[in-house]
Amino acid sequence: MMSGYQGKKNIPRITSDRLLIKGGRIVNDDQSFYADLYMEDGLIKQIGDNLIVPGGVKIIEANGMMLIPGGIDVHTHFQMPYKGTTTVDDFVQGTKAALAGGTTMIIDHVIPEPESSIIAAYEKWREWADSKSCCDYALHVDITDWNEGVKEEIQTLIKDKGVNSFLVYMAYKDLYQMSNAELYDICKYVGDLGAIIQVHAENGDIIAQEQKHVLEMGITGPEGHVLSRPEELEAEAVFRAITIAGQTNCPLYVTKVMSKTAADIIAQAKKKGNVVFGEPISASLGTDGTHYWSKNWAKAAAFVTSPPLSPDPTTPDYLISLLSSGDLQTVGSAHCTFSTAQKAIGKDDFTQIPEGTNGVEERMSIIWDKAVATGKMDENMFVAVTSTNAAKIFNVYPRKGRVAVGSDADLIIWDPDAMRTVSAKTHQSAAEYNIFEGTDLCGAPVVVISMGKIVLEDGNLHVTPGNGRFVSCKPFSDYVHKRIKARKQLAQVRGVPRGMYDGPVYDLGTPKAGTPSASAKTSPSKQPQPVRNLHQSGFSLSGRTSDGLTKSNAGAQVDDGPRRSGHRIVAPPGGRSNITSLS
Repeated sequence: MMSGYQGKKNIPRITSDRLLIKGGRIVNDDQSFYADLYMEDGLIKQIGDNLIVPGGVKIIEANGMMLIPGGIDVHTHFQMPYKGTTTVDDFVQGTKAALAGGTTMIIDHVIPEPESSIIAAYEKWREWADSKSCCDYALHVDITDWNEGVKEEIQTLIKDKGVNSFLVYMAYKDLYQMSNAELYDICKYVGDLGAIIQVHAENGDIIAQEQKHVLEMGITGPEGHVLSRPEELEAEAVFRAITIAGQTNCPLYVTKVMSKTAADIIAQAKKKGNVVFGEPISASLGTDGTHYWSKNWAKAAAFVTSPPLSPDPTTPDYLISLLSSGDLQTVGSAHCTFSTAQKAIGKDDFTQIPEGTNGVEERMSIIWDKAVATGKMDENMFVAVTSTNAAKIFNVYPRKGRVAVGSDADLIIWDPDAMRTVSAKTHQSAAEYNIFEGTDLCGAPVVVISMGKIVLEDGNLHVTPGNGRFVSCKPFSDYVHKRIKARKQLAQVRGVPRGMYDGPVYDLGTPKAGTPSASAKTSPSKQPQPVRNLHQSGFSLSGRTSDGLTKSNAGAQVDDGPRRSGHRIVAPPGGRSNITSLS
């Protein structure tokens, strides 16, 4: 239906259709109202009643249905290289699936090889996406190494390349995992440059031990994946990341929130005022980890992702509740699909199963079905968690994430009553298996408009690979950094003004004979120090010392009789001068 623009990226698009949407109910994160909307050249030009528009305009009748901002999927892995193979959904297939589900912008993760240039990796991802993406996109860059060269490249990415978010791994020991000291240093450095730090939060050291233990027990199947990664290891890492980010006054974004405990820790930190954001994903909201015990190996392996899905079947509903209340802010898909044959790389060892699930196409319908249709979330909050919050956090608002004059014409006509059954036979992804297979979902897009062009209508997709634009994300997002700036002013530490100490200073030089060494003094187990009982006097009326030795024969004449218990010394150290009565 639509003829996509062909040619160089820097030539303005002048082929966008003029569209008028009539009779829609415009829904933003803060209000809903009925109005008509006119768009031209990929931008929203007019909103209101009885609009005056040019002739020859295509008219779409919304018939009272919702008109909402296109979805923003904050977490994808399209065309991701992995151990000599690549995910089955490249930027064409992945963005087609996104548009089919109502998502008009994706943010993909660049994963540089350790000890390689992160700018070179960024340029490689740009090349792939520019030539293939069917919708607008932005990029996060993952930090897989930490040194002076990486620091300089991060500065360049923020200032010149449109990247304002960087992910750090707390897992994948001996590959991507960063130490606490490195995480502290990265948070301080990146936060000061106005970017946001994301974390993959799991305790990689303990996971490595647990994996070894589970394999030694003879468990090699996909259930070993979740057994070696209990949710406490996710929760502990989330708490540690929040603590470190808090110490460095850096905004924190926790990706892939998969468990109740991890979500609770984020919610508690927010209540205490921490600048932290939580991102559950399609999988953690729409299914659970009971499938790891499926007798069908291929099915069980399809669910393998990290952190793993919780085996507690009440988890999705719990995470939906926290998303509805504002304790969690965005929803990604973490769409990272492998074929069954690729997953079978780990058929004899669960630690070798490529990790990742689908979810980019199902994301918005899952949230509507589980949250809005159940009465936990209203339509305005639905817009917030599917697009607006993400646009604000990553600083592309109000260009994205809002239906307003001047905003990009990325729009969805959403039918809240549409029913669909998820199936690998009908989904856009190239994956053979869909983890939501057979799920009935309420709520779906009936028309999707990307960059002012109709890309989905009457169930048919009309996309042009390479049509998507790179969206530059500037640093110092107000939504994130206003609080950070205020905290910096409050958190300035000052020393106490005082005079110079001019008293004696103990000499820590060569220890004198009979004096315990410093190590002995600090190690009670080596040389326990005697503790004096301050209520016991060394003086005795019998002339004996407290250890029973006689001081002199003369002293023995003072009292040769047996000591009476009633003559105990009751005076405290310093004498009895302040005691007026013994009674």
